[in-house]
Amino acid sequence: MINQNIQLSITALQNHIHEQNVQAGWWHDLHSGEPLERNKAELLCLIHSEISEAMEGVRKNLDDDKLPHRKMVEVELADAVIRILDFAGGFGLDVSGAITEKLEYNKNRDDHKPDNRKEKNGKKF
Repeated sequence: MINQNIQLSITALQNHIHEQNVQAGWWHDLHSGEPLERNKAELLCLIHSEISEAMEGVRKNLDDDKLPHRKMVEVELADAVIRILDFAGGFGLDVSGAITEKLEYNKNRDDHKPDNRKEKNGKKF
């Protein structure tokens, strides 16, 4: 089982990221101050765009343009995690609990065991 401190840390990071984005005005109208009804599909597409940017960084072996001491893939993956945790915070999702449960579930999956993956039709990726 994943350490409870790790789960609490993920939850704390989710809360911190979401609060920072609330303070930055991403969750309310900048003129009226009224809460925004965020479009879940749009937010999920923005997460996807970060993954696509990470792929481009890998494809071209690029350094990041905003944090040039880091590889682009690293920064874009960080952006994806930030967007995921903000989404979860904004919609009251328990991502840390889901990660904990999914890691435990995956430990016992037949298609995650090396011997089964070696088989002719075993999971390759």
